[in-house]
Amino acid sequence: MQIIIPHLWFDQEAREAAEFYTSVFPDSRITHTSTLHDTPSGDTDIVSFELGGQSFMAISAGPLFKFNPSVSFFVNFDPSRDPNARQNLDVMWDKLSQGGTALMPLQEYPFSKHYGWIQDRYGLSWQLILTEPEGEERPFIVPSLMFVGAVAGRAEEAINLYLSVFNNSKMGAIHRYGPGQEPDQEGTVMFADFMLAGQWFAAMDSAYPHEFAFNEAISLLVNCDNQQEIDYFWGKLSAVPEAEVCGWLKDRFGLSWQVSPVAMDEMMRAGSPEQIARVTQAFLQMKKFDLAELKKAYAGS
Repeated sequence: MQIIIPHLWFDQEAREAAEFYTSVFPDSRITHTSTLHDTPSGDTDIVSFELGGQSFMAISAGPLFKFNPSVSFFVNFDPSRDPNARQNLDVMWDKLSQGGTALMPLQEYPFSKHYGWIQDRYGLSWQLILTEPEGEERPFIVPSLMFVGAVAGRAEEAINLYLSVFNNSKMGAIHRYGPGQEPDQEGTVMFADFMLAGQWFAAMDSAYPHEFAFNEAISLLVNCDNQQEIDYFWGKLSAVPEAEVCGWLKDRFGLSWQVSPVAMDEMMRAGSPEQIARVTQAFLQMKKFDLAELKKAYAGS
C-alpha cells in the first residue's frame, strides 16, 4: 500500500478533474468516489484515483485554497523504457495545455533536451521532462516541493527532517547552486530527490520573489495502521498548533500533511450512510484523529 498520498483540494471540481487526469495519464483509473454530508463546506465529494499506477486523492470542499507551483509533479518520460517517450510527452503536454498556462515553455534546457512546466486548467502544476536516467530508476510521477519566501534555502533541512521521520527512506541526487547564481545562495538546493516510505519526492530552493507558498490546496496524506503511528507522525511533523484540524497539520516549513488511519478510509468506503455520517461528525470535532473514538462512532456505541 502507498503510505504517502498526494491530496488535492478543489472548489467543486474533484470528480471532473479526476476524470480529466485519468483520461490524460496512462495506467490510470478512478478507484472510489463518495460524498460527505453536513460538513463545514456542505456536501463534499471525495475521489480516490490512480495516475500512472500511483495513488492520489481529491476533495471538493469549497474555494478556500488554490493550487500554486510550490508543489508540482514531475512526469518522467524515459527513452530507455519507452521508445516513444518524446512523442508521448508532447501528447500529454498538449492535453494539459488545454485551458492551462505554460510556466516554462516546452523546449530544450541545460538539464533536459525536452522539458516544460505547465499549469493545467485547474491550476495544478506539472513538470514534463525527457529524462536521461543514471543509477536507480525513478517513477513516472514524482511530487516536487519548491521552498520559497520565508523558507527559501531550507530545502535540505526539510529533506533531512522527512528522512528522519519515515522508514524505508534515503537520499537520492542533490545538485547545489554555485557562485554567481544570486539571489539563490551558494550551496542551497537547485534540485534534489529523496525517498520516503519507498516513494520518491523532489525538492528545490528558489530565492526569487514568488507570490505563493505552501498551502492546504496540496497536502500529503500519511496512511497509518494504528494509533501509535498516528501519534508518532503527528508528534514528528506538527509545528503549527493553530493549523491542527480534522487530521490536518503543518510542519515547520508550512507544508500541509494529513495523518489518517487506514481503518477510517475503510469505514468510509464500506459503511452505511448512517455509519458514515456518525464517523464524519466524530472526526469533524477532532484535531489529531482518535482511532478508538472513530471506531465507536462507526459502531454507534
